[in-house]
Amino acid sequence: MNLLLLFGGLALLFIAGELLVSGSVKVAYRFKVSKLVVGLTVVSLGTSAPELFVSIIAALKGHPDIAVGNVIGSNIANIGLVIAFTVIFFPIIINKNVRMVDYPVMIIATGIFYFLFKTGSADRIDGAVLIFLLVSYIFILIRNSRKETKANNDVIPVTNKSLLIAITFIFVGVIGLYFGSGWFLEGATGLAKNYGLSDHIIGVTIVAFGTSVPELATSFIAAYRKHGDMAIGNILGSNVFNIHAVIGGTSLIQNLTFTESLTSDVFWMIGFALILLPAFYFQRKLNRFYGFILLAGYCYYIYSSLVS
Repeated sequence: MNLLLLFGGLALLFIAGELLVSGSVKVAYRFKVSKLVVGLTVVSLGTSAPELFVSIIAALKGHPDIAVGNVIGSNIANIGLVIAFTVIFFPIIINKNVRMVDYPVMIIATGIFYFLFKTGSADRIDGAVLIFLLVSYIFILIRNSRKETKANNDVIPVTNKSLLIAITFIFVGVIGLYFGSGWFLEGATGLAKNYGLSDHIIGVTIVAFGTSVPELATSFIAAYRKHGDMAIGNILGSNVFNIHAVIGGTSLIQNLTFTESLTSDVFWMIGFALILLPAFYFQRKLNRFYGFILLAGYCYYIYSSLVS
């Protein structure tokens, strides 16, 4: 029964995430923002929604290690698995905006999370600050993007009928994510009890991988369709959203406590964020060789987590 809930929830998360992303992209184009900003904001929010739902439900049910470990593990998986898998098949050139703005924002968000982790908890004030910073970042991105796309005419027209369908997709996607995250969490915690695994291990491995599936599908498809900006923007934006929206939103509802069992995972998350720096500023391209390095690092992280 636990396996049925786990895989049923995972399948529903994947389908609902795709509906949410598909609808969100059309809505974003309707309001004239670029592909990069679509990836950094709307798509990232859509693909981060499973993390948000899972973490909120986990916190409310008394599993803070799953709530926090889900974010840490997901940020690690987004770089070590999603980026790695994507660039192994479709190398991505890093543009100036990603290098000068979006990657530094992800590094700053990671630093903020480390500061909160060192304090031992995140309360409603911390959550409000995180959400405020995120909203400010999104506002600046959209404002600047509308100016650029107006000058470059880099938009795709969306009819009123298509917009209505897109809104329907978003609505159905959100409902699917709510139920899918609940099933997935119930199945994951049930397996943890059956096999003697801790909430910490389940959060940073199984749950984190499951909630990263939408990012994996979206980035791979975007890179395949020659939208490298959207692919990399999705990952960077998702990591920012995971910290600001998921940790921030969850701590607004339920105070979060950070346990020492997650210390090594936090350093892994910081390490994976920094390992992108040479490619972004010296090579300016994520190639297959880099992808294999990231994937090897991720596999070792999973192995060390399971045997520790």
